[in-house]
Amino acid sequence: MPHHFKKEAEEIEEGKIFAILAYLSILCIIPLILKKDNKFCIFHARQGLILFILEVAIFVLSVIPFVGVILWRLGVLFFGLLSIWCIIQVLLGRYSRIPFVAEFAEKITL
Repeated sequence: MPHHFKKEAEEIEEGKIFAILAYLSILCIIPLILKKDNKFCIFHARQGLILFILEVAIFVLSVIPFVGVILWRLGVLFFGLLSIWCIIQVLLGRYSRIPFVAEFAEKITL
């Protein structure tokens, strides 16, 4: 195995636990602070941060009578399933881009 592939594989293995945290709501902050040097972690932490911001937006919108309850329930279901899918991708060691979210995530500078 070429050296750069071995180094990338090591980086992915080292970063998996922190990358999982990226998709657990506010815990997305942990890899952003503690693993700035790990590309795999940062990739997932940026996407996790965007998801967290969207979750907060859904929470804020949940105060709207009737519609808010529906938005909240759909949001919890959607973001819950999306987070599970992302965690599976992390465990598989993949850099999987979330459509729409990835475009915003890539603009985040640390």
